[in-house]
Amino acid sequence: MDGSAVTLLEQGKRSRAAAIILAKTPSAHKNQALIHIADFILDHKNEVLDANARDINSGNGVNDAFMDRLAITPERLLKMADDVRNIAKLDDPVGEVFDMNTRPNGLTIGKKRVPLGVIGSIYESRPNVTLDISSLCLKSGNACILRGGSEAINSNSVLTKLVRQAIGEVGLPKDAVQLIEDTDRKFVSSMLKMKKYIDLMVPRGSADFIDFVSENATMPVVSGGVGVCRTFIDKAANFDDAIAIVYNAKVQRPTVCNALDTLLVHKDIATQFLPAMARKWAEVGLEMRCDSRSFRILSPIEGLNLKPVMEEDWNMEFLSLTAAVKIVDSADEAIEHISNYYSGHSEAIVTEDESLATKFLDEVDAAAVFVNASTYFHDGSEFGLGAEIGISTQKFHARGPMALKEMTSYKWIVLGNGQIRI
Repeated sequence: MDGSAVTLLEQGKRSRAAAIILAKTPSAHKNQALIHIADFILDHKNEVLDANARDINSGNGVNDAFMDRLAITPERLLKMADDVRNIAKLDDPVGEVFDMNTRPNGLTIGKKRVPLGVIGSIYESRPNVTLDISSLCLKSGNACILRGGSEAINSNSVLTKLVRQAIGEVGLPKDAVQLIEDTDRKFVSSMLKMKKYIDLMVPRGSADFIDFVSENATMPVVSGGVGVCRTFIDKAANFDDAIAIVYNAKVQRPTVCNALDTLLVHKDIATQFLPAMARKWAEVGLEMRCDSRSFRILSPIEGLNLKPVMEEDWNMEFLSLTAAVKIVDSADEAIEHISNYYSGHSEAIVTEDESLATKFLDEVDAAAVFVNASTYFHDGSEFGLGAEIGISTQKFHARGPMALKEMTSYKWIVLGNGQIRI
């Protein structure tokens, strides 16, 4: 075994030792560490921004969407620190006792929430993930081993260094947060074999990358973050609300996983809604990939960026100023389309018909289903969870934003006074 492999093994051992300490660390102490991290990051903001600038200037970015996810601006750094402080304000799930009941024999039986142990995460481009995962793991009593992409190595290294220094200054083990700084891809495969030291793996990146991790990991994997997000504009929609919601869901930050990818529009309002929506989107140069009916409606309008939709576009997470557009004859057809091109991430309906809204909530299967709101809200911070380690599009053991409770398990506790089983 070469020296690099030994180093990775040592990181696993140190994480396991740190996890044992964190599992019994009082909430007040963990909160103190989180507040110190937030302050420490901002105190060293120039160091963070300089490191990020080196990543941006390295030329590793492949497109605008990628570079946007890589970038840390002063405003984004403030938001990152605020998210850490918000995590500190949340109730600590560790130690919660629930589902207690007393059996006829006098035994009191229930559950007590405990940390998972060591969480591994392999992710690409977004250095804010380093801070999100570190903070959520600390609050939930878990240690973490992180492996970011080579494109963000400077940002991730500085952020991890600052987090480790901050938690060490308040008396928590620095090894609760560790980063694999060697960007050689072989360490991904090695990390996936560390079942003895890593209890859960959370990958974040492209669909192909997440599939690779899921298929090769020896430990359980919570995968997600990749998915097609759709919004259906019903014939009973409030027109102004629909324009604002669709624009926000697509344009506010098109490079994130909760951005709109496909717009579905009821045929009864298509001739009024689509031209207004298209003109609004044209202001930012958005490309619309249209089905035949929407193409006929929009093609006479000058200044639009239109292309005929391809079959694969219905399954496309664009992560850019591109959207697929389809006219449907009914809400049932919209729901059927969503089911046929299932991704499990975010689905939305805009309608003033309460019975239809309820039907949509009942019948659409996704990690988050929205009524009269933008899918851009599908985010741990916006859901009041502080942040998230990722958005799970699977159903076990977590779904949607994976935050504090989703980073814990439980053990059964049984309280008796001398009972024996006959």
